[in-house]
Amino acid sequence: MSPSDMTEAQAKGRIKFLSLEIRAHDEAYYQSDDPNVSDAEYDSLRKELVNLETQFPQLIVKDSPTQKIGSNPSSKFSKIKHGVPMLSLDNVFTEEELSEFLVRVKKYLNINNKIYFTAEPKIDGLSAGILYKNGKLVRGATRGDGRVGEDITANIRTVDNIPHTLSGTDWPEILEVRGEVYIGHDEFAAMNKTQLAAGQAEYKNPRNAAAGSLRQIDANVTASRPLKFFAYTWGELSAPFAATQMEAVEKFKTWGFDVNPLMARFETAKGLLDHYSDIALRRADLRYDIDGVVYKVDDLALQERLGFVSRAPRWATAHKFPAEKAITVLEDIDVQVGRTGALTPVARLTPVNVGGVLVSNATLHNEDEINRLRLRIGDKVEIQRAGDVIPQVLRVVDADISAREADYQLPTQCPVCGADAVRDIDEKTGKIDVVRRCTNGLSCPAQAVESLIHFVSRRAFDIDGMGAKQIEAFYNQDLVKEPADIFTLESRNPDIKLETWEGWGQTSASNLFAAIKAKREIDTAKLLYALGLRHIGQGTSELLAKHYISWAALSDSAIKASDHASAAWLDLLSIDGVGGAAAGSLTTFFGSEEHRAVIDRLLSQISVIDAERPTHDSPVSGKTVVFTGKLERFSRDEAKARAQSLGAKVAGSVSAKTDYLVAGPGAGSKLKKAADLGVNTLTEDEWLVLIS
Repeated sequence: MSPSDMTEAQAKGRIKFLSLEIRAHDEAYYQSDDPNVSDAEYDSLRKELVNLETQFPQLIVKDSPTQKIGSNPSSKFSKIKHGVPMLSLDNVFTEEELSEFLVRVKKYLNINNKIYFTAEPKIDGLSAGILYKNGKLVRGATRGDGRVGEDITANIRTVDNIPHTLSGTDWPEILEVRGEVYIGHDEFAAMNKTQLAAGQAEYKNPRNAAAGSLRQIDANVTASRPLKFFAYTWGELSAPFAATQMEAVEKFKTWGFDVNPLMARFETAKGLLDHYSDIALRRADLRYDIDGVVYKVDDLALQERLGFVSRAPRWATAHKFPAEKAITVLEDIDVQVGRTGALTPVARLTPVNVGGVLVSNATLHNEDEINRLRLRIGDKVEIQRAGDVIPQVLRVVDADISAREADYQLPTQCPVCGADAVRDIDEKTGKIDVVRRCTNGLSCPAQAVESLIHFVSRRAFDIDGMGAKQIEAFYNQDLVKEPADIFTLESRNPDIKLETWEGWGQTSASNLFAAIKAKREIDTAKLLYALGLRHIGQGTSELLAKHYISWAALSDSAIKASDHASAAWLDLLSIDGVGGAAAGSLTTFFGSEEHRAVIDRLLSQISVIDAERPTHDSPVSGKTVVFTGKLERFSRDEAKARAQSLGAKVAGSVSAKTDYLVAGPGAGSKLKKAADLGVNTLTEDEWLVLIS
């Protein structure tokens, strides 16, 4: 079903499912360097999610995978905070989507002039940033979660085409060069030949081999691997060094870096598409893996104006190559229960090889999707590995399904706890939710276990040695029923004697207790995210933390906001990016005495760090700004992004806490309310003078 054919309820359920799938695969890809799917298959899932969010922008949540980057850095390495966030790229897959990207760029900039773009192969390797001071290599880091990466300095120094000292003299005093570490096809074949000769397993693909090699604890192991590096962008700088993308990459070359010779510059969509086709034809002969072509706005001044969304630049996108498909047989349908109680049907398939991976399971999303496909057990189906271990069923083949009744229904009782499983009805619209959920909350063992697994996951408390398997075992033994129980495990160990359990020993038990102890301090945003509230993901958690700063202020305001007539509720809704669903979820959670008791027991075991206060040296830092009317000097999106980059809080409505209302022509009720409240009102020109 295409997004245009879906109801909002159907889209909401599908978005939720896709988000959960993609998050799990991001962790496998970035953390373990061992994905079970190709990039093309992963991209199909992400493409579907982007299309749905484009059709239903009101359903976009801040923790959507489309708003996030990578995964948390591993605890095996020291952590490095990137001076400039190390972002990922959004994707396009068709000529139409490319055209939409080009139109979007011009619309954001509010210009009709020609814009030049660069196009270059997208290398399939591991992203790395290399910092130089006075021309000397001083640090290397992985992307990590985009904000914090892993310190791989010793390993980066072993990559033979990365200069330890820059050539020439015109480089900035501080320069972070970013690019992709990879292994070529010939070198990869030689590595596998060596592995087989030694009686060891072959590496799955060059990307995994490169990532695993670069993230070795022993740099001598890294030095033995045939790693290479392509430079294509930059991060932290002490001073600008170029006016265009092309000029910058040319300078990388003069400073001693390898750059991709297929990079070119174009002014039309046709030029970009022709280059994409040319690179696709050359793909097999390149001697290294690529998975698409990257387009970037060439003018760096325009790049700066365009800026970034949470996980990607607005001035660049990746045009990805297609995914792979296969035909197999649907043998059965199982039902799984997730953290939020969602019942998800999973197809059990006759195993089939898709792009080098043996597939035996596929997602069926929800009962509406099964009925749309008119699936029956025994059908021959087309599947697509679309970005996860669990691929997607696309359609029934070789069967007349037009006369079939669409009558599949998920169980009306939870298959785990037996409680009622219902499809919620939106009170405002009357629409039925596409997802059926168990109503038993955390009293349902499946939801309780999944919530605890989320609590210790990488983006939450990130406790090494405590994964799904361990959580399930501790829960089944009545040792960990809620988050606070995790932090009392060691004190209870004289009775538990974990080291005597099968699969455990003194060392593994000690390591787990040490890992738990190391996580007794956490920042406000991560704690909120770890609680796993519906509609409140990583991005929304960060927005709330930045607004309230401390956990005490956040929880106190959330309790007060349970009264929807209160100033606290209005203040919560005024946060740009926090919608009614997230606000309702937050207040419902903190309005429960049972939930507050769970939090109080947890807080007795941990310390919570306040969010960082705005440190921007600007006249609007920490101020609350509202934009209204038709802005003429810049688009609304650019205005908001600029204000936030200067440390301002952008709100969607005027209140007594508003510091500035920026009003363009046609301003209406917000302008009147600002006048009634005595809020400082500025024209666009006055705003520009203020922030300049």
